[in-house]
Amino acid sequence: MRCDLPALIIIDMQKAMANPHAGHRNNPEAGECIERLLAAWRAADAPVVHVRHMSRTPGSLFWPGQAGAQFQEAFAPLPREHVVEKNVPDAFVHSGLERWLHVRGIERVVMAGVSTNNSVEGSARSAGNLGFDTTVVADACFAFACTDYAGQARSADEVHAMALANLAADYATISDSASVLHALFDAT
Repeated sequence: MRCDLPALIIIDMQKAMANPHAGHRNNPEAGECIERLLAAWRAADAPVVHVRHMSRTPGSLFWPGQAGAQFQEAFAPLPREHVVEKNVPDAFVHSGLERWLHVRGIERVVMAGVSTNNSVEGSARSAGNLGFDTTVVADACFAFACTDYAGQARSADEVHAMALANLAADYATISDSASVLHALFDAT
């Protein structure tokens, strides 16, 4: 594994996220973008981390043992790739992820997955706060429509854009998959 390259962190690409009950989402091409990123990282022998949410709420689509908690087939980890399980949105909380990255001398991370305003944003905030050079790949993430605190319905595109704006302010560089892949190939 080439630890001079950034780690690709794929967040919560589990079967539950493909369930229609998850809600209306944006960015339908995000899965294909993540697949291209994963293929490139594997070809470069760069570090890959798969994050899996394991809910503590009985009946959740992410409850351990439920089909929804399993990785989608396209994102199933290879034996050499690291898997992190989390119970809260932030992949760094009680998971050992920070230590795993530090032990390998990895200082840069690239994040993709779901949902932009929840687990991706929470994890990217921590990564930035912990001193990692963090990139979030906008077209390799997606969000779901929701109602804001004031009761206003927000589209998935609005939720996604606001989360990316929050991250760009202080925590991460926001990029697209073509630019991230170009940078990776320039480094290899």
